[in-house]
Amino acid sequence: MSDTVIDIAETRKRYRGGVEALRGVSLKVPKGGIFGLLGPNGAGKSTLVKILLSIVRPSQCDGTMLGMPIGHKATLSRVGYLPEHARFPEYLKGGEVIRYVAGLGGVPKDQAAKRSQELLEMVGMQDWANRKMGSYSKGMKQRIGLAQSLVNNPEIVFLDEPTDGVDPKGRMEMRAVLKRMKDEGRTVFINSHLLGELEMICDSVAIMDQGEIIRQGSIADLTDKTRRYEINVSGDISGSLISELKSHEVEVEGEILTMYQRDAEKVQPVIDALRSAGVTIVTMTEARQSLEDLFMETVGNHGPGAAMPPKLPGKEKA
Repeated sequence: MSDTVIDIAETRKRYRGGVEALRGVSLKVPKGGIFGLLGPNGAGKSTLVKILLSIVRPSQCDGTMLGMPIGHKATLSRVGYLPEHARFPEYLKGGEVIRYVAGLGGVPKDQAAKRSQELLEMVGMQDWANRKMGSYSKGMKQRIGLAQSLVNNPEIVFLDEPTDGVDPKGRMEMRAVLKRMKDEGRTVFINSHLLGELEMICDSVAIMDQGEIIRQGSIADLTDKTRRYEINVSGDISGSLISELKSHEVEVEGEILTMYQRDAEKVQPVIDALRSAGVTIVTMTEARQSLEDLFMETVGNHGPGAAMPPKLPGKEKA
């Protein structure tokens, strides 16, 4: 059994007039996790998802989804989808929308009714099931949209901006739903510009720009080189103490000490040296590059005329 649900290579899409939306995209999505596809507007994210869902025909696409060639129609019955700006008939009630989508997907009527009730409870809309969509807020419509994407019990779910229009409390509840989907063994594929949201829930990401995948992998692996310990101190840091700290590759900036290190044991001699010198350790935190910083660095350093990647502090030798 493959541990990859999407595995594509050299995916291209050229529109009339020679516009290249995708330029040789290669992508692997692990099974059973939450995957985030990031990129600025016009990067090609939506085009890529629509090709995977057979909504848009690729100019070229080699690869598989759920073990079958991209474009295999029967495989789509194992896939769920919530498009960006999804619209449903305003005159239908929330529960009716889910049952309507179930009918389109070939879900038996008795199963659809039971599944509809379960999903309404899952997204916190059971008390609004008999209200018309036209009376819903945008966030409530998004919840119904999320519920309908699960009605066929899919193995992989594509969500385009799933928390768009959802208030902070609703976003927290949405994150819980997405984690539950992951715990159920589903693969969740998210397009979103809310990097802080993705950082809290994604196991792996791909960064896309100008029709290409620039970087991909787990967030931990992509930010590994920036892992560090930051120590906030109070006291006199001078003389022999400075020399000892530098011997451990500690950067000193005022009362902030930074040590690019993954191993906590290697920080202990630094702590001992500070205590021996009578310096008070106020706080010590483990830090790494944020997803937003990673995104801005990657996109900012890509393309014609892009600046060279900034050097990480502490990496230059004197």
